[in-house]
Amino acid sequence: MLLEAEALASYPAERDIAAHEVAERVALSGRVLVVLDDDPTGTQSVADLPVLTAWETEDFRWAFGCRIDGARPAAVYVLTNTRSLDPSEAAQRNRQVVVAASRAAQEEGIRLAFVSRSDSTLRGHFPLETDVLAEAIAAHGGAAVDGVVIVPAFPDAGRVTIGGHHYVRTTAGGGGGPAGSPEASLTPVSETEFAKDATFGFSSSYLPAYVEEKTSGRRSAGDVIVLDLATIRAGAGAIADAIGPAADSTPIVVDTTGENDLRALALGLEEAEGRGKHLLYRVGPPFVRGRIGQDVREPLTAEEVYGRVPGGARTDLAPGGLIVVGSHVGLTTRQLARLREGHASARTIEIDVNRLLDPGTAPFHLDATVAAVIDSLASGDVIIHTSRALVKTGNPAESLQIARTVSAAVVSVVNRTLKATPPRFVIAKGGITSSDVAAHGLEIRHAIVRGPMLPGIVSLWEPVSGPARGIPYVVFAGNVGDDESLAQVTKTLSAF
Repeated sequence: MLLEAEALASYPAERDIAAHEVAERVALSGRVLVVLDDDPTGTQSVADLPVLTAWETEDFRWAFGCRIDGARPAAVYVLTNTRSLDPSEAAQRNRQVVVAASRAAQEEGIRLAFVSRSDSTLRGHFPLETDVLAEAIAAHGGAAVDGVVIVPAFPDAGRVTIGGHHYVRTTAGGGGGPAGSPEASLTPVSETEFAKDATFGFSSSYLPAYVEEKTSGRRSAGDVIVLDLATIRAGAGAIADAIGPAADSTPIVVDTTGENDLRALALGLEEAEGRGKHLLYRVGPPFVRGRIGQDVREPLTAEEVYGRVPGGARTDLAPGGLIVVGSHVGLTTRQLARLREGHASARTIEIDVNRLLDPGTAPFHLDATVAAVIDSLASGDVIIHTSRALVKTGNPAESLQIARTVSAAVVSVVNRTLKATPPRFVIAKGGITSSDVAAHGLEIRHAIVRGPMLPGIVSLWEPVSGPARGIPYVVFAGNVGDDESLAQVTKTLSAF
């Protein structure tokens, strides 16, 4: 077992950096980040930014035209959901976003930078997405990318990078624990269940070796620039100097253990870009918050959630809320069990995956599920979950197709319920689940992410139009929080 305090012992202490120092530098640049989120959980670390689930030019016109607290937002999230797509579809979607965003930005005279937001446990289409983005940016008026900055750390959820090694932090209590605390231990991410993902598995926690593995040797570990904690904590000039040799999309991996490191990195990136470097980003959730200089937002209260309904409160909502659980990681299954134990008044309805995969039983099973959900919402909250035994094959493409079939069924249940009896709130658990529920189940096209429901890890969206307007929507990643987190968020919205 590696203790985090021991891993940090040879590095200088982090420097306190105020968020406004970064925000002021970003404002001077006038740059807007377009964040391609490969599932919607990337918004969990930010607040008061526009979110798109569609990416026509008109959608970016809306986002760039938003004024929140009187100012244009420094970042726009685009829910691409590419983690649920095959490589060719994911590549095409990335290209489409660059084309539409670039066109709208040119009309508005806005400078853009692109962020590929992915998983803090290294799952996703890498290097495919950054390769495609670099090509598309150059093809549509942008400069050639000098470096791809890779920052998977998510300290709020216990993912940290030290010495180029990516870890999952745990404490005796099971949570992430504060950085460097004596009780915090570090597990290489390659030794966790996430590395065994059926579609995006990997073998190395050392990020330069991870890059070499995922690029099939096209980028060797020795080619990767490592910004370790000594460099990050030495100041903006040292960071920019280290990035200086980057050319032709050189991979640059970054150490991070907390918010000050992210802010220090942001200042260094501003310095490097001011010197003429053109950078693309592949990151975990909190990077954007640090990069644009947002303060860490306190979790939203029920009063804040229900007091911000655009256009006034709706009068047609059911008494009950809908909690939709699709993720199959062990943590989600434990969270579901704790929710059911603590919220005995809620009706629990299972979607049987084996019945979904049988064409002879699927339609009847879905009809019965929808009817049960609609009936139960009239008297209280409803928990819908897919059966907990993960059905997969040894073929990654086939496993992905099974996941799509299950997600399509979940979406159908939510959408049919929305049209018949709109729920008081919706919580969606799992990356693919929350993406599909947002875009298709609730038909959200434009929303504002208002902030977290738990410190830095679970976000609430405010749909601004369409059939889900006025229904608080909570995006809850499958791999974050502790065993009590799902029950805690549900209790805030439901007061059970």
